[in-house]
Amino acid sequence: MTAHPDLLDTANSLLVVIDIQTKLSAVMPENAAASMIAHTGILVEAAARLNIPVLLSEQYPKGLGATDTSIVQKLSTGFQVFDKTGFSCCAADGFSEAMERSRRKQIILVGQEAHVCVLQTALELLHLGYQVHIAEDAVCSRKAEHKFYALQRLQQQGATLTNHESVLFEWLRNSAHPEFKAISGLLR
Repeated sequence: MTAHPDLLDTANSLLVVIDIQTKLSAVMPENAAASMIAHTGILVEAAARLNIPVLLSEQYPKGLGATDTSIVQKLSTGFQVFDKTGFSCCAADGFSEAMERSRRKQIILVGQEAHVCVLQTALELLHLGYQVHIAEDAVCSRKAEHKFYALQRLQQQGATLTNHESVLFEWLRNSAHPEFKAISGLLR
């Protein structure tokens, strides 16, 4: 049986963690930030177990700090960090080249803010021909309505809205997968 082309595939997926920096997270609604960080951590751990590459961006790290340590601690070796001042990750030096080198077309986006950096990155990746999936429970904005309208706009432009659990189970595809027990254990 041939899988639907919109189902995520570990061999074609790449996870992009956008600007989950301590100082930026501090100005988000507390519950939204905690949820974003927790769900991103689960995705990062699963990506490491399944050999899915991870790219991180940091918006003006001199002022906003580094990526949250709880995320960094879960990364496997080989991840890349891109400093940026432009809002889209595509504006960061080397980011577009890293995307091309990965030869992966299914891009899962997580991070902040949904209506600024996530939105601009997603629109540019869509324009470049990538299949963009946004884990709605792993993105946030300072205002809930900003996130809501950003996700609505992105969906209208062809991005797929999903959640962290759907991503995990699409990566696994079957309870017989050798990593099923470990990855499903991340959800407890």
